[in-house]
Amino acid sequence: MILNFTKMNGLGNDFIVFEASDAALPTPEQLRRLANRRTGIGFDQALVIQPPKRVNTDVYYRNFNADGSEVEQCGNGARCIASLVAQQRGQSDLRMDCLGGLVNAQVREDGQVSIDMGIPNFDPASLPFIADQVADHYAVDVNGTLIDIGAVSMGNPHAVLMVADVATAPVDSLGAILEVHPRFPNRVNVGFVQIVSRNQINLRVFERGVGETLACGTGACAAVAIGRKRDALDETVQVNLPGGALHIQWSGVGSKLWMTGPAARVFTGQVEI
Repeated sequence: MILNFTKMNGLGNDFIVFEASDAALPTPEQLRRLANRRTGIGFDQALVIQPPKRVNTDVYYRNFNADGSEVEQCGNGARCIASLVAQQRGQSDLRMDCLGGLVNAQVREDGQVSIDMGIPNFDPASLPFIADQVADHYAVDVNGTLIDIGAVSMGNPHAVLMVADVATAPVDSLGAILEVHPRFPNRVNVGFVQIVSRNQINLRVFERGVGETLACGTGACAAVAIGRKRDALDETVQVNLPGGALHIQWSGVGSKLWMTGPAARVFTGQVEI
């Protein structure tokens, strides 16, 4: 079977985007082969565009990690989907749908894409995360050491750790342990946050099913949501990731969170699978 795809990225978090029905989806093994950066195309996630499943929506999309597993949402991926579909249809405003829920998108004249990421959900059951009740801080046992985290769902699960310096944070080692910690039954994305000021943070993210990526849109949203809830950040925050900066705006608990950043098309191609 020949797969026609578009290679895209959001701050270096890279994707292949293609159209396919549920019946014509590549298998997890095929996705893993395609994700290999030496023998395949190479990507962090595969994004699948499908016809709308709800009225008053423009598109439905599915998100698959490099390990072949399906996930609920991808913030950088949502921007890429919005950019591609908006250009194809000649419209700037889109209402999109995915496993993680409805997403409103605005493609600006400068090419930046703003995404309504919905209302951050701090209920542990929404991630899911095993905890007795909602709290600003949770202590998670990692090999006998208690690690302080925040937990929030942005349509997908996030654990957020505050660190003194992201450059020296144990992203690979601790991120890999927390990703599969038994208190996160469906695994979790792990963000390491350094607060620079009330309007700026540095962030590295160990993504579930991928490992550390150059950028994570939902991770940026989760980091700001936890920081805001702890009264450490203001309403508008620049999030500096290894691949570049995202801008997050969130007025507080119960309100929708907006993420703005770039989406770039790299090339189109065909591959036999």
